[in-house]
Amino acid sequence: MSKIRVTIWNEFRHENLSRNHQYYHQETVDLYPKGFHQAIADGIRADDLDIRCAWLDQPEQGLGEEVVNNTDVMLWWGHMADEEVRDEIVKRVHSRVLDGMGLIVLHSGANSKIFGCLMGSSCTYRWRDIAERERFWNIAPSHPIAQGVGEHFELQNSEMYGEPFDIPDDGKVIFMSWFEGGDVFRSGVAFERGNGKIFYFSPGHETYPVFYDKNVLKIIGNAVRWAKPQIFAKHSRPKRAPLEDIPSRKPEAITSRIES
Repeated sequence: MSKIRVTIWNEFRHENLSRNHQYYHQETVDLYPKGFHQAIADGIRADDLDIRCAWLDQPEQGLGEEVVNNTDVMLWWGHMADEEVRDEIVKRVHSRVLDGMGLIVLHSGANSKIFGCLMGSSCTYRWRDIAERERFWNIAPSHPIAQGVGEHFELQNSEMYGEPFDIPDDGKVIFMSWFEGGDVFRSGVAFERGNGKIFYFSPGHETYPVFYDKNVLKIIGNAVRWAKPQIFAKHSRPKRAPLEDIPSRKPEAITSRIES
């Protein structure tokens, strides 16, 4: 069986030691010295996955045609530098999703151009960051993404994302979160667009060790396997000939339409 080709794309600004970005956080570097992407890669690594990492400051922002066209499932973590992601990159990823690639959008990737483009909505929500407790409720235990996850689990420190969350109603809600401050949030939602599957998963704030949590990593790994392509097919709108003769067709009607 062929491996699932996974690309983990990370903005890589908060934790990148090689550049003096305005978004650099020492606390994040201490937690993720090799970046979020490497922590996720190490946490979900398995024999059935072929994982590569990419980030914003690479050539073609890490998402050139060779990378995107050889990706079965892409993970996306972005935050403060989303406006730097070029429109042609968004278009490339969007097209690949419609053709069949899976997309896992993490945390503040809800604000990304690619997620908004696929959702067709603002994807806005309420938020606060006071290191409060978050409880995830598994409300779709039979779904493949929820396999091996208990009825609920908790993160002791989390950034609050709260309703209303402006996403389309066709999403399948798999996890609901409750926060210590009283808010709730649809924290795990699955969609289909074209031939591709999309999963939004909300945890992942840069100053908390979220991507070392066994439940979070289990869910991300499950999502990758759920989102792997069933088919790859270009979306187009070709003119289609009828499969059989249509006796009721009136040739004169077609002729008059052409002449007019």
